[in-house]
Amino acid sequence: MSYDRYLAICRPLHYTSLMSVQLRYGLVLSSWVLSFMLVLITLVLLCHLDFCGPNVINHFFCEFAPLLELSCSDTTAVGIDMIVLSFPLVLLPFLLTILSYICIFVTIFGISSTSGRQKSFSTCSSHLVVVSVYYGSMLIIYMVPYRGHSLSINKFISLVYIVLTPLLNPVIYSLRNQEIQASVRKHLKVP
Repeated sequence: MSYDRYLAICRPLHYTSLMSVQLRYGLVLSSWVLSFMLVLITLVLLCHLDFCGPNVINHFFCEFAPLLELSCSDTTAVGIDMIVLSFPLVLLPFLLTILSYICIFVTIFGISSTSGRQKSFSTCSSHLVVVSVYYGSMLIIYMVPYRGHSLSINKFISLVYIVLTPLLNPVIYSLRNQEIQASVRKHLKVP
């Protein structure tokens, strides 16, 4: 989405020629294949762990770090794998998104009309809020070593990216709709 926003704002006259159907399918397919291949490495390492003792995960869902807590094997390799693979799965897309938004903001500040700047910024701001919440929590969960974290903090941060982000997504995007804004003002009794 950030590349789409980048093209729409920074290269609007070239948008249709650059954002072809083949590029869209290629972006989606490459992200799926890359994610699947990288997660497969972790899955293979997890399959070689021995699990003994308690079989109840102290979490809301089968999260990676609490699953490692149940293993009676040495989980050092899997922990290192998680941090190393977090770079291409979490950090690299986040950095590319930030880079595209830096280019977008430079372009927006170069727009001479205030209304054009405001419209361009409102187009991107909702996506930037959702991306920030999602990647912020993902970076904390997967890039910071799990040992030493409070389990309740880990559960809360996991809920942020699993529940809060998908919940906020339609709310944030629909608040740009004029009819929904009017309805919210009416119910909140704001003029």
